Amino acid sequence: MVSENGSCCRCCFSFIFTMGLTALFMWLSLRTSNPSCSIKDIYIPTLNMTLKDTKNTTIYIHMRLDNGNKDKGIYYDAVSLNLSYVPNTTDPHKRTLIDETTIPAFYQGHKKKATKPVNFSTEGFNWTEVRRVVSIDKNVTFRLDLATAVRFKIMAWKTKRHKLIVGAYVKVTDLGLKEGKPKKGIKLSNKGTRIGWCSLQVIVVTISFK
Repeated sequence: MVSENGSCCRCCFSFIFTMGLTALFMWLSLRTSNPSCSIKDIYIPTLNMTLKDTKNTTIYIHMRLDNGNKDKGIYYDAVSLNLSYVPNTTDPHKRTLIDETTIPAFYQGHKKKATKPVNFSTEGFNWTEVRRVVSIDKNVTFRLDLATAVRFKIMAWKTKRHKLIVGAYVKVTDLGLKEGKPKKGIKLSNKGTRIGWCSLQVIVVTISFK
């Protein structure tokens, strides 16, 4: 009788242990991490004080998107980018929108990194004051905001869409390059992001219900 009870307890323990391992495995398999977004580099020729010709006012940026998930691909909806000039860093909410653009939707495999070149047209933006500031302070501040929605590919199926809204401030020197180490990117985060930013929120809400 004791032997039968002991055998029953062992079976129950084995069953519970197996179910626990299965649940842990399923949780690890379904757990996802948002991609990491960063500014790899930026170049603004019109702010390069070593150039004689400053008529080229296009802003060139290379975006870096990293999928750190070990076994999950990522489907990106169109990635919306807004670039603004921040005239007063003591009040970063005072921004002047320069331009907005979009990276087309794409798929990224697990543990993959993607570099996306992005150009911003600055037609109509007044660079006179910005050049004056950079000639005195040796740097000026810009703000880049990103918004999209992502779906994760887990084996043969896709998850629902998840909003991704991040941004970062970037200081540009009088050489037209980002301040700091050239090879160190600037990571975008949700810190300081305008949740009520209409132009991005509308896009994200629209694509989230497709």
